[in-house]
Amino acid sequence: MAFQHGLSGLNASSKNLDVIGHNIANANTTGFKSSRAEFADLVASSMGAGGGANYGIGVEVAAVAQQFSQGNVTVTGNNLDVAINGNGFFKVQQADGSAAYTRAGNFKLDKTGDLVTNGGAQVMGFRVDPATGLSTSEAQPLSFPTGAPIQAKQTESIKATLNLDARAKDSAGDATATPPVPATPRSTYGTSINVYDTQGVATPVNLYFMKTANPNEWAVYNQLDDPTAVPPVTAISLGTIAFDENGKIDPATATLTLTVSPTANPNAGTAAPAVANFPVDIDMSGATQFGSKFAVADLSQDGYASGDLTSINISNDGMVMASYSNGVTRSEAQVALANFRNPQGLLAVGGNNWVESFDSGPAVLGKPGDGNFGALRSGALEDSNVDLTAELVNMMTAQRAYQANAQTIKTQDQVMSTLVNLR
Repeated sequence: MAFQHGLSGLNASSKNLDVIGHNIANANTTGFKSSRAEFADLVASSMGAGGGANYGIGVEVAAVAQQFSQGNVTVTGNNLDVAINGNGFFKVQQADGSAAYTRAGNFKLDKTGDLVTNGGAQVMGFRVDPATGLSTSEAQPLSFPTGAPIQAKQTESIKATLNLDARAKDSAGDATATPPVPATPRSTYGTSINVYDTQGVATPVNLYFMKTANPNEWAVYNQLDDPTAVPPVTAISLGTIAFDENGKIDPATATLTLTVSPTANPNAGTAAPAVANFPVDIDMSGATQFGSKFAVADLSQDGYASGDLTSINISNDGMVMASYSNGVTRSEAQVALANFRNPQGLLAVGGNNWVESFDSGPAVLGKPGDGNFGALRSGALEDSNVDLTAELVNMMTAQRAYQANAQTIKTQDQVMSTLVNLR
């Protein structure tokens, strides 16, 4: 029996050294989780007159348990690096279409525009509709348009934040006054912005404001009169905006509508399929009338030309922000996280990946920061959770255990030799 004890101890100590060596080898592996060998004794039952007795016959490695404690988070500055601080795994799709899970967030953008791991697995996430900002509920591989520009978007609205001078007099002037009050040129209070048609061609839009004879009322025009043009051009008012006694705009007059003729586009026309005129709403809710000079604080519109992808950044909430050459930066997707009832039941398959098993239970998907899912740290990576100092101490302990078990075999061999040599 003593040989069995020693041999089982040698096997267990050898496996323990294998686990420790694997941990030490991966001390610098991003997202690596250490393991430990857990032992159990072996017992043989022997029937006897006294009802039986149990005799120990050695040891076995009952399990190699993974330790999913949090690793240190190291800032890298790379905008595609992401660390999980807390529970959860990144879900990835491997080359064969199967799902895997990883804590290593050192992602790359490949030549086809896919967000991938170092092993080529595609990162999964929830796509975001750029128009509504809403994300889908089903995770899918994240891919971005690197081979072709994004489609242009026609302008639908303009938002203006500006101040009209409350000291301004009726723009028509007063020739009967003493001295006469001259008319105010329409160009005195004006601003402009480019809007885009369906093909992304920019057309300038002008807004001119003229004080009317009515208190706190301004007429809005989209162009200047040009009597020298053939035929002569006479501006048409888009409507009027009114303010209350506090200088705030009357909500009933805060929205105007302008019909834009995309004259800058040679494909414009009235017959299909030519680029047609299109309406644009002008939101004047940010306008004020105070006793200070005319000033435009902000003038924006929601259209854009086509553009090529220039960069991708992942924010702390997992939103993937794509920047394009047309100046547009928008959220395209949100990185998905997965969690398990029993993470220690996951099966390691190499390449920093795990796959689910019966023991781990099915994956539950969610978004970073929701429920028991951890938060993300962009521009950072989670280090291996291996404690090198502890592993070196464990290695010395395992070495002594190996030597001690070898000594039991040596001692038993000497005993057996003594017995054989009895005369």
